[in-house]
Amino acid sequence: MAKNPTSSGTGTNSYSEDIDILSLVSVLWRGKWLIGFCMTLTILLGGYQAFVAATPKYVAVATLALQPQNDQVVDIESVVSGASTDTSALNTELVVLRSRTLMRYLVKELNLTEDPEFNAALREPPKFSSGQLRTALREFILSSLGRPEESTTPNADAQLNATIENVRGSISVINQRSTYVFVIRAKTGSPAKSKLIANTLARLYIQDQIDVKFQTTENAINWLSTRVVELEAELEEKEDTLKQRASEIDVTTTEAVEALYQQVRNLRDRLAQAEVDVSGKRNQVAYLEDLRAAEDYDLMAAAVQNPALSRNLAAANNGDQNARRVFLTRFDQSIEQAQSALLRAESQAEALQISLDRLDTNVAQQADQFIALQQLERDTEATRTLYETFLTRLKETSVQRGLHHADSRILSEAIPGGYVEPRKSRILLLSAIMGFVIGAAIIFFRQVRNNKFRTAEDLEAVTGLATHGQIPKMPLRKRNALIPYLRENPTSAAAESIRNMRTSLLLTGGENTPQVILSTSSVPGEGKTTQAVALAYSCSGLGKKVLLIEGDLRRRSLDNYFSAPTGVIAGLTSAVAGDVPVQDCIFTDESTNVDILLGEKSPPVNAADFFSSLAFENFLAELRETYDFIIIDAPPLLVVTDARILARLTDRIMFLVAWDKTDQHQVEASMAQLNLIESNRISPVLSLVDVKGMQRYGYGGRYGAYASYGNKYYSS
Repeated sequence: MAKNPTSSGTGTNSYSEDIDILSLVSVLWRGKWLIGFCMTLTILLGGYQAFVAATPKYVAVATLALQPQNDQVVDIESVVSGASTDTSALNTELVVLRSRTLMRYLVKELNLTEDPEFNAALREPPKFSSGQLRTALREFILSSLGRPEESTTPNADAQLNATIENVRGSISVINQRSTYVFVIRAKTGSPAKSKLIANTLARLYIQDQIDVKFQTTENAINWLSTRVVELEAELEEKEDTLKQRASEIDVTTTEAVEALYQQVRNLRDRLAQAEVDVSGKRNQVAYLEDLRAAEDYDLMAAAVQNPALSRNLAAANNGDQNARRVFLTRFDQSIEQAQSALLRAESQAEALQISLDRLDTNVAQQADQFIALQQLERDTEATRTLYETFLTRLKETSVQRGLHHADSRILSEAIPGGYVEPRKSRILLLSAIMGFVIGAAIIFFRQVRNNKFRTAEDLEAVTGLATHGQIPKMPLRKRNALIPYLRENPTSAAAESIRNMRTSLLLTGGENTPQVILSTSSVPGEGKTTQAVALAYSCSGLGKKVLLIEGDLRRRSLDNYFSAPTGVIAGLTSAVAGDVPVQDCIFTDESTNVDILLGEKSPPVNAADFFSSLAFENFLAELRETYDFIIIDAPPLLVVTDARILARLTDRIMFLVAWDKTDQHQVEASMAQLNLIESNRISPVLSLVDVKGMQRYGYGGRYGAYASYGNKYYSS
């Protein structure tokens, strides 16, 4: 439910909060018998558990001190000295103390598999337990299916494992803060047994440390011995290989390799010079051949620098054919000489290139062999160093045999265990608190699980509109007793609440007093017809002319309040259709002075279409000219659409919500429908309010006619 809204201002808020707290206390006080019953029941159960069912437990404590050490990675002391004292190491030792391995040693040492406290298979079965029920059910199902029954007796291994787990559950180990001290706590049903288990576990833990170190040393010696033998054989093999490789190569020093590289550099320089010479001679031959082709005698003579050509130059230039022939013959000889020189230069360069390639190949081969030899020397040296290191470690480790000591020592042995549980007073106190909490939870759950409406504030929070009335449930056995009750009890709380509702409805329109009022609700049974009749009776008390129309044509109910005269045989549908004069369809109830227009037993038209028709709208407009107030009793909103259709023709919608009955979601759905019309014409009314129920919920002193102070003003 929504919280009650509070007014602005500090004083008002404080008052509202105080009232809420008092309401909570009041709710708890009203449920005091339920709370007392729950507390009594839980105290009895707790007392039975503490004094009868629970087995007394005794705790014995033994303490161990861990010997600290500084880790040494390359020293043999890391194998045999004290344990590391960092947080991880301390936590590891805590796990070791409760490990299954130590627990197995402890169980076998003390023969705990024969102790019923730890071996459930040795205990006498209880007269009744959930386990027996499950076993019987399983056997029944298997026998029904024709399957053989499974053996439920655990074997020896299963009993041992179960015993180990039970022993582990009875032992706890903690590390005292900022110390190297471990506290072993053994909890059993016997003081002597607790002492024996704590002391035995401490002794087994220390012995296990010695055994582990001895085994570690033996494993280290075996591994080192094997590794030394392997390294020795590997070293001998590498040394032999090194000697063989050194004898197979010519270059064994860096100086020899450098000399080879110098030869390569010198030969490359000679080759470069020869290639330059070849290029020059090739260019010379090409130049001479070009001159020969051009037959430029002057340039030819200048190119070869031959005296014979110089002597014939003048005659050749003068056109002497014999001189020209001699000149060209001698020039051709010069070209041949140049070509021969070019061939010699090329042969020399080619020979140098072949020598250089051969030398490069030899140098590369010698360098690779030298590098491989150096790598082999380094590998051999590394193997020799590793062999010597392992040999030294083997000698050191062998010397340490028999010198092991534990990382821990016993500071104090356990004494016979002290009683620790069950803590009877605490159990009784917690049982009482639990009973109170259970009782209060039941009360509050019952209080809040109901999302119905119990106060006007609850209704206002959902509708967003002010509540225009709170009508109490009237002590009526029959519906036709409503008018006599109101007439005979004019000063009752119900009569006054109806007058209050009437006043609120009539004042909501300001200067325009609502004339046509629609009475509807979300679902049937919320008192909409009763309130429509009561409102009509109240309005007639003002001396006004009032007409009460039965708008629920599907479920006629006004005839339960009024008896129509024998002469009235028609109703609303006939009057609207004009089949019967209106005055013949309306009758006046003498006890209320209210005109009544009932629905007909068999309406020939669909109700929704009927109320949507122009004929009904005109009919209602004509009635407005005759009556001061017209009250229409409409069907529920969530059942049919008639109420929504009628709402558009009315001045005020009286929306009834049954107290502690109507669901919040129903009201929200109804408001969603009404808001489509016009929300400022809606007047929510809380109906069928149970005065005693309000007092049970703690609202008896807060709301209007139902407050305790209202008894001074109302007759009943």
